[in-house]
Amino acid sequence: MKYFYAVVHKDPDSAYGVHFPDLPGCFSAADDLDDVLPNAIEAMELWLEDQPEPAPGSLAAVREKAVDDLADGAFLIAVPRMTVSGKLTRVNLSLDQGTLAAIDSAAGARKLTRSAFLAEAARNEIQGRH
Repeated sequence: MKYFYAVVHKDPDSAYGVHFPDLPGCFSAADDLDDVLPNAIEAMELWLEDQPEPAPGSLAAVREKAVDDLADGAFLIAVPRMTVSGKLTRVNLSLDQGTLAAIDSAAGARKLTRSAFLAEAARNEIQGRH
């Protein structure tokens, strides 16, 4: 999995602003800190729909590009880039029997297969969507 680094800044009485030094014109905002990562992921995914995907810059390179923002109190976050290959792979997992029963119950309530539920739960966890 790849990560693109984003710069997060906040002025008094404003939302958190997010921009990606490696993705020119890709911006996001969030009122709450907990929403910064999910909103940044959504903005990045939308931006990448219409662009060839560049290679993510290193942390050092992004820090260099964002030196002025960082000096003004901004901070960096690593935003995961999950790609979908469309190819399913069978895996063998070992889970506690009670945990498996809870997974099956939750999957059934959502009309999902166990595999679809686990894949969705993993994506949500990786992308900070709880």
